[in-house]
Amino acid sequence: MRFDEIITFVGESVDAAGVGLIVIGLIIATGRFLLQARQNAGEAYHGYRHGLGRTLLLGLEFLVAADIIRTVAIDPNFRNVGVLALIVLIRTFLSWSLELELEGHWPWQSTRRAHSSPHASEKAHTSSD
Repeated sequence: MRFDEIITFVGESVDAAGVGLIVIGLIIATGRFLLQARQNAGEAYHGYRHGLGRTLLLGLEFLVAADIIRTVAIDPNFRNVGVLALIVLIRTFLSWSLELELEGHWPWQSTRRAHSSPHASEKAHTSSD
């Protein structure tokens, strides 16, 4: 096997792992949602969204890694690197958007600052009552 064939195989394997993680996470999150929805639909929905978001974040990380492996190791010409940069930019924006939606703060913000956010103070007031 040649080097580029090995790298292509590795990249495709990482791609498949990313897609597999998303599909498995979707199935697991949906199963949990269906079980919990009988008891508390509102809480189940929140948990479902959180589970799906975490699954998508992890899957996106794998997909970005696969793109980087294939582009940098096989054919790092200007066009391919430019396409890779756009793909990584789009996937990074999606990841940050999901992180903001799930955690209530940007990935680069400390969790201490996040506790002073309006959502955190609402949770603190409801949990202290």
